[in-house]
Amino acid sequence: MPLSSITLILLIFAGIAFTVLVVYAVVLFNSLVQVKNNVEKAFKNIDVLLLQRHDELPKLIDTCKGYMKHEGKILERLTTLREHYSNAGTMDKKTQIENQLNQQYLTLAGRWEAYPDLKAQKGFIQIQERIAGLEAAIADRRELFNDSINIYNIQIERFPHRLLARFFSYVKKAYLDIPDEKKKDVKIDFS
Repeated sequence: MPLSSITLILLIFAGIAFTVLVVYAVVLFNSLVQVKNNVEKAFKNIDVLLLQRHDELPKLIDTCKGYMKHEGKILERLTTLREHYSNAGTMDKKTQIENQLNQQYLTLAGRWEAYPDLKAQKGFIQIQERIAGLEAAIADRRELFNDSINIYNIQIERFPHRLLARFFSYVKKAYLDIPDEKKKDVKIDFS
């Protein structure tokens, strides 16, 4: 039985509609893959600097140990967190540990003021300058990483991306936090 012209037109229309939907789904999926890969790339860029800073921390801790006998818990916590970071398997876990490391590092930096002999030691100054340089580079990369996270999180929540994101188990990612101590105003004393 031959197909009527109306049936043929409906089949062609259905085929075109199906093709458009498939192409649209592919475009949506590719945009999700792109933002996911941008997040991973941004984290890998910052991870290199974080690992360099983590390599400098043992030198700093060894230098501080002789002077800061009363700060053993902070030094021990930094060492433990550094080891956990090295063993962390996922970007989310590394982000969480790095946020904790930042808090401990700031606590340690705040305590240096009580040790003038330590601040005058050449090795300490060199390591501190190296870490300060890494901190500046990390701050730049943190901004790029957090921007990538923001774009990713927005993308997986937007409709119709949300449908594909849920289907492929895309979940929101965590930002690298800036510790509250770094957000406070700097007080300069010229006296």
